[in-house]
Amino acid sequence: MSVNHHDRVAVVDACRTPFMRSGTAFYDLMAWELGCYAVKGLIVRTGIEPSLVDYVMMGTVMADIATTNVAREIMLGAGLPGTIPAHTCTAACVSANIAVTSACDMIHAGQVETVIAGGVESLSDPAIKISKRYRRFILDLTMFKRPKTLSGKMKLLRKMKLKDFFVPEKPAIAEYSTGLSMGANADRLARRLGITREDQDEYAARSHRLAVEAIQKGIMKKEVIPVVVPHTGQVVTDDNGPRADASTEKLALVKPAFEKRYGTVTAGNSSFLTDGASAVLLMKESKAKSLGLKPKAFIRAYAQAGSNPWEELLLGPAFSSARALKKAGIGLADIKVLEIHEAFAAQILANIRYMESEKWSRESLGLAAPMGRIDLELLNTRGGSLSLGHPFGATGGRLIASCCNRMQEENAQFGLIAGCGAGAVGNTIILENAQ
Repeated sequence: MSVNHHDRVAVVDACRTPFMRSGTAFYDLMAWELGCYAVKGLIVRTGIEPSLVDYVMMGTVMADIATTNVAREIMLGAGLPGTIPAHTCTAACVSANIAVTSACDMIHAGQVETVIAGGVESLSDPAIKISKRYRRFILDLTMFKRPKTLSGKMKLLRKMKLKDFFVPEKPAIAEYSTGLSMGANADRLARRLGITREDQDEYAARSHRLAVEAIQKGIMKKEVIPVVVPHTGQVVTDDNGPRADASTEKLALVKPAFEKRYGTVTAGNSSFLTDGASAVLLMKESKAKSLGLKPKAFIRAYAQAGSNPWEELLLGPAFSSARALKKAGIGLADIKVLEIHEAFAAQILANIRYMESEKWSRESLGLAAPMGRIDLELLNTRGGSLSLGHPFGATGGRLIASCCNRMQEENAQFGLIAGCGAGAVGNTIILENAQ
């Protein structure tokens, strides 16, 4: 969607919690608790009166059945008035992106003027199902068949095997439609495009190096909200994913994770399980002005895209960016800040190759020329998901926070954020500097 420039959607500010490797500092926190930190931090940073918020929308992927509408739990836990409605959305790894663009749609439609959008994920405690036979046994025993006699109950019990009680269903790691995992698909993509193991390890090492430098320089403090972990009192201020020792040489020693014999995708050049939350304050431009707020950016345009889940699963950024640039009325050469999700080094390198390909641009997008050249000096200069981590539902908010801050610091007019998601979907948002 392109934006009505008479009353644009402003990004007043965006922030996030530190991103923690799952099983570490946020191990005992539920997703809604992480989301509360991000929303509270956003309220404090902007100084906005909570009652001025019209709506809250948060993305998540691995939803906890106890808090299925986690957006509602987050805003209530953060102390926002209960009269504010909230809902949760899911679109795989671009869930926060979709929360933001959906919020924009609501503002453009005149339904609301102020929205908090973002996302959250806790992969330290994913839902794990008991076996299907055990579930059926419990449901038949208590809800459906409900035998009243002991013999009736024993009849149900005799159908069970010992392993049904103790062997749970493993969390799905494959695409439902294709049966392929994202990692296996990344291996296929790398092989098809000739992206070598060395290419991937070099890019991953770059991501870690840039993230470590950004943290050491204190740059990340502009977007990261410290978290005081309950019970332990631990104060978490920085991401713990970036590794100063993640050299190309060390990454080359890591064994393939998916195709064990000939694969090139490893744990070292893939994003890792992460806990974290992000929040973005979106507001109609005239509303922000009336409140004396100074936005960081305006939403120039945005687009979603779907592609072939077999061959193009991870190419969402390339597809959606072409659409968003067309709607924005600008070219890739006009973008001076690029923040693109790094699911795998193979994935980000593949997207770069496709965006620079004349053949693909012509055959798949109907363009007369390539979309443009990606300058690595403009891409993910503070690290990316390979080093900072990837809490599925929250990454989009991180991309926006980083993009807005970079545009201001680098005096760039336009920035672009993009991500790919399971199911072969992509999302791109183009931002315009408000300063």
